[in-house]
Amino acid sequence: MKKTDPKDRRAQKKVSGKGEETGKGIRHVEDAASFLNEAADLSGDYGQTEDMLGMWGLGKRQATVATGGKHILLRLIAAVLVTGLIIASVFYILPRVLPGLFKGSNIELFVEREVNLIYDDSYRVVNKSVTSVMDSPDAAARQITQVLYNEPLKVLREDSDGFTKIRTADGIEGYVRSSDLISDRSSVEPDLHEYMLIISDTGKNVMTHASRGTLITQVMMNTVLYADVKRDGVYQVSLPGGGTGWIGSSGVIEIAPRGSIEEVSSRYFVSSALSFVNSTYRLNGITRMGISMNGLIYVCSCVNGITMPRTIEGQLEAGVPVPLEYDAVTGELLIESIQPGDIVFLSSDIPGEQYEPALCTDTGTLLMRSQARTTIRLREFTSDSDIASRIVYVRRVFL
Repeated sequence: MKKTDPKDRRAQKKVSGKGEETGKGIRHVEDAASFLNEAADLSGDYGQTEDMLGMWGLGKRQATVATGGKHILLRLIAAVLVTGLIIASVFYILPRVLPGLFKGSNIELFVEREVNLIYDDSYRVVNKSVTSVMDSPDAAARQITQVLYNEPLKVLREDSDGFTKIRTADGIEGYVRSSDLISDRSSVEPDLHEYMLIISDTGKNVMTHASRGTLITQVMMNTVLYADVKRDGVYQVSLPGGGTGWIGSSGVIEIAPRGSIEEVSSRYFVSSALSFVNSTYRLNGITRMGISMNGLIYVCSCVNGITMPRTIEGQLEAGVPVPLEYDAVTGELLIESIQPGDIVFLSSDIPGEQYEPALCTDTGTLLMRSQARTTIRLREFTSDSDIASRIVYVRRVFL
């Protein structure tokens, strides 16, 4: 057998400069130094601008990254301008252009409402729940009547010692505290609103919100308000001074802004009047906070479709006269001839007062001032009673 020379064994181990023998074969090892030598070679095209169009088909716009932010900003500005134009068209331009294009058409959306203002600068509006009308500019003067919240009044004389001389719509002249009046008249102009509301309850609350609001004011029977918003069970009403409030629909009569209340039967008139039983009596008062019989007859007639004067003298001429019938034998009054709803005038024993008004609520029963002149009470009477002997006139307004 041929022996191997040690030099030959060393030669077999050194196969090449890039590998070495192992028990499992040959493992190649990269020459790190050669890589560094290649990186250090800066000759040729290294570091030159690449031709993006020739190699990749990209133009300057697609290949340039730095200009992308400018284009995004321009697109954002364009989007904002388009959005602003759309909003302006919907809320400003179209509402002004379309009515003109469809003017004279029968399309309800574009029918222009005719506005005829009733009240000029000589009118003021009551901004208190109720205020007194006095016969002279003095807080201690005699009360002629009262006026209600949102009631328009004609000014006859400007502020004098805290009072303004006014005339009511039904011709009553007197003095009202100037602080209870306001010059803004938008809350009483019918053509500026959608609904007219007449309060038929003895009183209603006006609130700041439709639900869980706070109290703004209280309004009394026969107060007239105007509304523009109607929801389930509530109205948003216009208030003196330009504000708004919310009121429940119960105890409220809704009619057209220039409409009138439909006349009803005497039964409803009597029902309205009975809501004031045991109320405090007040000379010429017209609300539950203090009311007279002529004031009661006035507000209860108005909310049931009859225009009624608020003075006793005016009520003596209202409706039609009812002939009084007497028993042919006894000469006593036949009380059956006086029907529920009739206004009864009794002679008065109070100095300066000729007649005392009352209201028949049932046969033989009158709603009238108490004997102590402190409250409004129901009193029964018979043919031979003192009350029957005092009856002078009877007028029938609800036929």
